[in-house]
Order: sequence, then C-alpha cells, then structure tokens
Amino acid sequence: MQVNVSARHGHLKPEDQAIIVEKVEKVRRLFDRINAIEVTVDLEHLDKPTVEINVSAEHAPDFVASAQSPSILAALDLTIGKVEQQIRKHKEKVTDHKGPGLKHSGGETV
Repeated sequence: MQVNVSARHGHLKPEDQAIIVEKVEKVRRLFDRINAIEVTVDLEHLDKPTVEINVSAEHAPDFVASAQSPSILAALDLTIGKVEQQIRKHKEKVTDHKGPGLKHSGGETV
C-alpha cells in the first residue's frame, strides 16, 4: 500500500509527514483491499489548513473526504473519521448483499 503526502501553498515538516503517514496507515485495518492513500494538505489559509484524503481500493469507488480546522492534525483526525465512515458503509454493503440461504429460510422443501 502506498501513502503519498503532499502540500499545496507551502511545505510540511518531516515530523508532520511522519505523523500523517502513521495515522493514515491505520485506515487499512478496516478494509484489506486498499491500494493507495493520497493525503493533500492545503496551506493557503494558515489559520485554517485543509486536509483531503483520497483512498483507492480494489473493486470499489474511491473514498474522498476533506476537512478544515485550526490545526493540521485536527483536520487530519476529522478527515480520517469521514473516510473510515465511508469505508465501513461500503464494506457493510458488500458483505450484507446476500440474502439468507435456503437452509435458513425456515420453509420445508419437498
């Protein structure tokens, strides 16, 4: 799995990049088929940076979320929560799409 961290309108410290990568890699525990995660930090407004996460997975649409907060890490936490919610919803949809089998229908077959 690839994790790419980039910044617009400024530069991130190496310590901040390491923290971002560490936090974002935890998203993988929710869904095994994640291929790549792209994190973009927009520093155009220094008082309210914007963090956007784009998660691409096999056989699933891309999961995209963004948030704006007074600090980069607070915005990152909000964005990770949004992406995790999207992944959980997709995973529920994929795993619960099958109905109960004949064995569990309760009816007798002749």
